[in-house]
Formats: sequence, C-alpha cells, structure tokens
Amino acid sequence: MKMNKKILAMLLAGAMLFASACTQKEPVTSSSESAASEAASSEAASSEAASGETDDWASKTGAKTFPAIAKEDLKIGFVYVGPADDGGYSMAHDNGRKSMVEALGLGEDQTMIVENVPETSDCETAIRNLIDQGCNVIFTTSLGHMDWTANVAREFPDVIFEHATGSTTGENMSTYFGRMYEERYLSGIVAGMKTKTNKLGYVAAMPVPEVIRGANAFALGAKSVNPDVTVEVKWLNSWYDPAAEKNLAIDLLNSGCDVIGQHCDTTAPQVAAQEKGAFAVGYNASTLDAAPKAYLTSPIWDWGKYYTAEVQKMIDGTWTSAKVWAEASTGIVYLDKLSDNCEPGTQEAVDAAKAKLDSGELKIFAGPLKDNKGVERVPAGSEMTDEEMWTMPWFVENVVGTALE
Repeated sequence: MKMNKKILAMLLAGAMLFASACTQKEPVTSSSESAASEAASSEAASSEAASGETDDWASKTGAKTFPAIAKEDLKIGFVYVGPADDGGYSMAHDNGRKSMVEALGLGEDQTMIVENVPETSDCETAIRNLIDQGCNVIFTTSLGHMDWTANVAREFPDVIFEHATGSTTGENMSTYFGRMYEERYLSGIVAGMKTKTNKLGYVAAMPVPEVIRGANAFALGAKSVNPDVTVEVKWLNSWYDPAAEKNLAIDLLNSGCDVIGQHCDTTAPQVAAQEKGAFAVGYNASTLDAAPKAYLTSPIWDWGKYYTAEVQKMIDGTWTSAKVWAEASTGIVYLDKLSDNCEPGTQEAVDAAKAKLDSGELKIFAGPLKDNKGVERVPAGSEMTDEEMWTMPWFVENVVGTALE
C-alpha cells in the first residue's frame, strides 16, 4: 500500500507538471519543472489545488520590481536538503553562498543556513523559523522544497524567495536552474572513451525529468564516441543517502559496468568505483581527492555567480521574480578539468563537442531519437523544445532502465 501511495503521488505531480508546461507562454530560458520527489510535497500542491481559488499570486510572476534592500539590511536564509559538507550538491550551494558573501562584502551574520531539511512540512517550518529570525530573502535548494516554499511565499509578500530546480513562481518567488545536461553530455564523452566493457552505470537519485534528462544526455554523449555503449540506470529514490549510493554503485559494478556516473549528492559512487578498480564521473563539485585512482571528471555547479547576481539586483532595486534556466555561458555550470585517468584524446573530443554546443551546431536532443522501447520520440530534422526537454519522461535508446514512461 505504501508503494501505491508513492506512485499515485508521483503521477499526480507529473500531471501537474504537464499542465504547467502546456500553458507556458514564455520560452524556457525561464522554464519549469514540477515533478515533486516526495508524496508530502505533492500533498501540499493537492491541498492548494483543492481550494479552487484563482491563483493571482502565481499570475503576477515578474509583475513587480521590488524596492532596494540596503546591503546592511540584508539577511539571507539558505535551506539545504543535506549537510553543507556533503561533498556534493548541498556543498556546492554553500560554496556559492560563501562566494556571494565575499563578492558583495556581506557580514558573516547576514546569511543563515539550515541543513538536512527533508522535502516535507519540515521545510515549511525551517523557512518560517528563518523569517522569524529576520531573514528577508530565502533560497531553498531541493526539488521537493518547492511547494512548501510557495506556501510561505504567499503568506509573506515582502520577503523574496528563490527555489532551485522547481517550477512554481509568483510575485515574490523565482525558480532557478542551469543547463547541466550539456555538461553531462560532455562527461558522457569522457566515460564512453574510457569504458572497456561498453557498460556504463548511473546512480540516479529520483525518477523525475531533471534526472532522466541528465542520464539521457550522459548516454548520448557516450554514444557519440562509442556507438556500442549502454548506460544502466538504477534508482536511489533519495537525493542524499551515502550508504545507499555506494551500494547501488557496487551493484552496477558487479553487473559489469566499469565506469560509474551519478546524479546523487555524495562521492560514495566514486569511492565504490575506486575500491573495485573501476572509474567514475562525479557530480556537483571537483572531487578528485575522494577517489584519485577512479575520478575522471565532474559536471559542476557554480552557484556563486547566480547568487551574487541575484542579491546584487536586490540591493539595486531591480529584482523581479522569474523562471530561470541559465545557459552554460553564464558560468553556472561547467565540466571539471579532466584527470590523468582519462583516455588519450579525450580532451580533444570534449573540446570539439563543447565548441559545437557553444556555436549551436550541436543540439543534444535533436532527431532522430528513439526511446529504449524502440518508439521514435524525436523525428529526423527536428529537435526537442525547452518545454519537452524540461518535462522529459523517457529514456533514450542506449539506456537500460525504467523511466516515467
């Protein structure tokens, strides 16, 4: 029964996501994603929808330019799904916070963090506590924090809210993300050139479009240099679970995978690869020190550039809410320096693909593309729109695993 409830919650969230994407009127350089990762988050959205009220708050996205906040009056709260020193996703956000503090000359007491906040009503409690302590700006950083953030944002119209990876926006709430799938494609090239078994493994957090899109890009990058390669995806059903991340990586390695990729928050899959004499592509941060004999490279977030720019807008009195899906050219995402563990010629292959991505010659999700059931999803001569990429529910042909469709 527990599993049935979880599936129903995911289907409800997926239906909400599809409706949001279909009614989008702006290009998804400011786009959306609303597949909630937890039943609790879906419950919050369902409760709101059941009210039947017209959502004036959401319709006012971008309608108001907020008055300037004097730099000395800023107090900014950050909500993390894991510990700030997790070696991955939450650490990347916290590094971004520190970078922003330094760049803008803020005092150490002008930012606050709350760690290990689950994607449940505990998130709403954490946000309210930050506001009670004087925070006038809130950043929440995990997908399942979205609806809880929106609940509080509606109640506090003079507080600025921003949520990473989600879809819900309103008069005083933005969403923000970067085109990480491009860096995952490049990291797939690295893995595809390294494998000897032609079997790559992928430790995947949650079965949501963000993770599916990334796994697909990784697989397509690998296939671009190795047409025989496959990528086996196993679901973790958690963003942060070091022990389970390692165990899932071990399962993949034992099945014959000799390079592990990941969309989860710690270095555990990389450590597992090193212990098995295999190789790994990390995520979120440069983590060569964690597994120096296994590490190849990592798609990395630089949240500091985004946080600095956004908070500067708040100081200048130019901040307005928006849906942001930032290009790699902004510096929000990049591929780490390749390690000496990579195959000869890998840097040249990555550089060539990167140049084509930057010029627009290479479109990662251009047709012909089939899913892993043999169904044509993108015809030859066409490419996926931002909305279609953002809501992607299927795996490409060389992925072994089950997606949402």
